[in-house]
Parts: sequence; structure tokens; C-alpha cells
Amino acid sequence: MTGTGDAAFIAAVKPLVDAMGGELLPPDEAGADDVVLSWEGAAAVAVRLPQLADSLDHILAALERRQGVPLAELDRKAKQEIVRGLEARGAFAVRHGVEIVASALGVSRFTVYNYLNRDKGA
Repeated sequence: MTGTGDAAFIAAVKPLVDAMGGELLPPDEAGADDVVLSWEGAAAVAVRLPQLADSLDHILAALERRQGVPLAELDRKAKQEIVRGLEARGAFAVRHGVEIVASALGVSRFTVYNYLNRDKGA
């Protein structure tokens, strides 16, 4: 990336970029869709944002790490909570989002839709 003074800034933003599934790049390698972050008036680092579908995979992997077991092994209540959380994050706006989530949870698309509709009816 750039100078050593930027190291603290880059270290500070890295956990956020990692959580989003993004990638840090030197500013001079930034493409048109990348976001260049400046620190103390100079370009410090560029962030390449993930594609939405990749973000959903990243979110599901993080949820699985947090749970400590494969998502498919969770009980129904835990799966319903995950679906609620994913809906709040916009996961089902992603093309094939329901299918991706259903596969990760080890349930059918119909079950995911039931979890979503159950919350709307409550």
C-alpha cells in the first residue's frame, strides 16, 4: 500500500473490509468500481467490494464460524433466527438468495419462505 504512517489506518479498516468480504489493494491498482480511502490527505488504500452473491456466501460462512457448527445442524428456532437476520441484511434481494440460504441451512426453499412469511404474519 503506501507509507508506514498509513499502516495504522489500514489496520483499523481491515476488520471491516474482511467482514464485508472485500479486498485491500494498493491505491494505484484501484479499478473504476473500487473505493479509494484517503488518510491525512493522501490515498492510503483501495477497497475492492465483493459481488453481492459472494457477500452472501461470506455472511453464511461467518455465521457458521460464529455458531461453531454447520448451519444445517442447528435446530429450527436457530434457523428461523438466522433467516430473520439475513432478511434484515437484504440477503434475499440477491439473485438465488433463498436457494443459497436454503442449501446452507439444509432445508428446502419452501421452508425458508415459510420462515419469512411466519415473521410477516406475526
